[in-house]
Amino acid sequence: MKQEHDIIVLGGGLGGLTMASTLGAYGLPVTCIDRDIPKKQTCESFDGRTTAISAGSKRLLSAIGVWDGIEQHACPIEQIRVADNDSPKFLHFDSFDTGLGDYGWIIENWRLRRALMDTLDAQKTATHLTGIQIESFAYTDQNGVQLTPTQGKAIETPLLIAADGAHSSVRNWLNIPVRLWTYSQTAIVCVVGHELDHENIAVEQFMPAGPFAILPMMDDKDGTHRSSLVWTEHGGNAQSFVELSKEKFDIALQQKFGDQLGKVWHLTKPQSFSLDLIHAKTYTAPRVALIAEAAHRIHPIAGQGLNLSMQDIAAMAEVLTEARALGLDLGSGAVLQKYERWRRTDNQKMAIMTDGLNRLFSNNLTPVRVLRDTGLGLINKLPPVKHFFERQAMGLSGKLPKIIRTGEL
Repeated sequence: MKQEHDIIVLGGGLGGLTMASTLGAYGLPVTCIDRDIPKKQTCESFDGRTTAISAGSKRLLSAIGVWDGIEQHACPIEQIRVADNDSPKFLHFDSFDTGLGDYGWIIENWRLRRALMDTLDAQKTATHLTGIQIESFAYTDQNGVQLTPTQGKAIETPLLIAADGAHSSVRNWLNIPVRLWTYSQTAIVCVVGHELDHENIAVEQFMPAGPFAILPMMDDKDGTHRSSLVWTEHGGNAQSFVELSKEKFDIALQQKFGDQLGKVWHLTKPQSFSLDLIHAKTYTAPRVALIAEAAHRIHPIAGQGLNLSMQDIAAMAEVLTEARALGLDLGSGAVLQKYERWRRTDNQKMAIMTDGLNRLFSNNLTPVRVLRDTGLGLINKLPPVKHFFERQAMGLSGKLPKIIRTGEL
């Protein structure tokens, strides 16, 4: 026996849930297959990380009905400050000058995941299958693919959208090669409390070992000021910090922060993640499309990882709804290649840009530091250049899908 589904999204992370929710909002029949269970995924202990949602991604989440469920918990980024280690020169961006609203918002991953699940569950054409681990993939004789779970019936579909992460099983089953670059850097992430108000300013300070980002969060229930920290160190150094006692970690934290936010301490357990760049050499195969981190993962230096995924999702939804209106086979090569042509080049450009920024700023060579200081000074004096970087940060550059461009389905 087998189960048949019109569109399968494999993966129940933020990318997969958003993809399924978006297709459901457009009225397309879709099933999201998730190896985890909702009760586990929507508690704070499952994922203590946060996500930066750009202005463009917020338009998508608003259009599909997710934003209302998280808005009160999402802290707006009204200003961005970019500094080069201890240099007196820095870039300052103020969203008031753009006329486009806030640059973005910071939200806990588990809150966003819960809102996406609630939206998915409420949609008439969407189904969320949980606790299902897929162990194999095969093509059928009927222009489709078959997924075999560890338990239960085989699942068949004419279109599989793989959102199963940077180490995608689907990508591996299909032998899709990737460009892989492993950075000798590890990101330490946690939520920190601090004495002074962050005033909705995001700070990215470039150190020789990598960026040190302080991202504003909403105050805790007891009024504690909070920020999300992404602290980059060389691999071995990062692990030594994570393994410190609570007291010693807070001392190291205070040394890194200085006095900009007064007294600082960590609120959630520090976690470490190795950093790498992954880019699939093709996003499609017969009856299959890769989205989000199954297709690409970039350095977090610009905070654009999930926002690139959101643009993949919006583009895929637009391509499929247009194909449906024309009566086309949604899983055909012509339809899927349209998605790939749209997204692969933009994602590659962002990967190159973030890689270049990391290489430029993650060193302490004197000639390079002089070049960086000169560049920061010039950008501050050139409004068109500043505007370009602002639109990049807001996820409003490149060929935008309609749902992001207009904020409407």
